[in-house]
Amino acid sequence: MYILLWIFLGGIVGWIASMITRNNHRMGIIWNVVVGLVGSAIGGLICQWVGLGAITIFSFYGMAFAILGAVILLVIVNLIRRSSR
Repeated sequence: MYILLWIFLGGIVGWIASMITRNNHRMGIIWNVVVGLVGSAIGGLICQWVGLGAITIFSFYGMAFAILGAVILLVIVNLIRRSSR
């Protein structure tokens, strides 16, 4: 049951991050979920690095750090795409 919630929230986080970075036109639902889940992991690492500890429950701060991590991931991917052209 929790896996479905992770997939759903990952999709929302990925969609918001793709809207912020203006990548929504080339991303589908699968990539939004993948970006959201990986971005959540990156956001968790940032949260621990800053010294806030691990966020283990759904909260505003957890969602904000997940979106931040997803945006960072998409910015890095965009930089790699531009440099390979």
